[in-house]
Amino acid sequence: MIRDARPNRVLVSLMSLGLLAWLGLDALSVAPNRLVQGTPLNPVEALGWWVTLVGALPMVCVVWLAWRPTAFRLWASLGVVVGLLMAMPLWLSGAVVAVLDPELPQARVGIGPGFWVLLFLWLLVLVELRIRLRLRRAWVWGLLLFVLVVWGIALSHWLTPLALVQEYQARSDQFLEAVSYHVALVGAAVGASLVIGLGMALTMRRFDGLRRLGFGVLNFLQTIPSLALFGLLLAPLAWLSHQVPWLGALGVSGIGWAPAWLALVAYSLLPMVRNTYVALEGVDPGVIESARGMGMSRLQVFFQVRLPLALPVMLEGVRITTVQAIGLTAVAALIGAGGLGTFIFQGLGQAAMDLVLLGALPIIAMALMADALLGALAERLRRREAA
Repeated sequence: MIRDARPNRVLVSLMSLGLLAWLGLDALSVAPNRLVQGTPLNPVEALGWWVTLVGALPMVCVVWLAWRPTAFRLWASLGVVVGLLMAMPLWLSGAVVAVLDPELPQARVGIGPGFWVLLFLWLLVLVELRIRLRLRRAWVWGLLLFVLVVWGIALSHWLTPLALVQEYQARSDQFLEAVSYHVALVGAAVGASLVIGLGMALTMRRFDGLRRLGFGVLNFLQTIPSLALFGLLLAPLAWLSHQVPWLGALGVSGIGWAPAWLALVAYSLLPMVRNTYVALEGVDPGVIESARGMGMSRLQVFFQVRLPLALPVMLEGVRITTVQAIGLTAVAALIGAGGLGTFIFQGLGQAAMDLVLLGALPIIAMALMADALLGALAERLRRREAA
């Protein structure tokens, strides 16, 4: 049983900040149409004092439970936090009904900063409780999936007046196409960097003189700003597509997917090569000598001993590279590469923050999912290796 006389300062601090965000920040904004800036509303202005106080009670409860944490109290806190995450769309739907004027059919309700701060803090609380209760990742993903189902039902039925939902409904086909293109570009860049990175790491191990030169070049590429690298690739690729007809037929040009893919591969190589090199070098020499003593050839030692033992650290490089590429692909929209970054820059140009969120939120979700899945896979391989 978990029993500690000291308060859990992380939970107390996070929930205290949540209370301040709930009481002090704007949760919604109401605008008569898409072109006019919305009027911010806090929970009191949206639904009144009583509903605001009732909404604050679960957070006060978690603070009280975390002040003298036991196993039972931590489990109770977990239940309260999951309940809060599920109740949030219900509160939003009630607020939307309360603040919308039926005489303004074009009116839109935007989500304010208080909502996003609360959601971020409650997810951090969920992470802290997972660590304290030593929950498996599958449990946490199951809880989040259940919460997402509630959110999906609310967004499709009760929260349609939200500006974010209306932006999606107006661009649903473009949105799905942008998501698939974003994932394809990231996958192509990470896959290419994995193959190239493995080859470079093996070459550096075989020829030690190339190690400093290789890492020096990769470090230099990492220091170039992304927009500058896109600009540097524009002229050479345009010239190549003009000189080599079959490259132009493949769609290679100064703008579009080609410079975006090359830039993503260039940025992905340093973490991929470094982690692969460190992973292969970090294998215990005694294990390698034992494998050779058993009569294994070099290829057998590499594929059956060195590579399996190095795989968890190599996966960390893949994880870092994937998360980095997901974010950088958004910037590639500036050179016509498409993807979710298109919505972000369109929203910035139109001063439509909900359109920005339509592009940014899926990118954040994809990065978190990739980080969690690859991290879980690396952890599982480490446990298997330790066993």
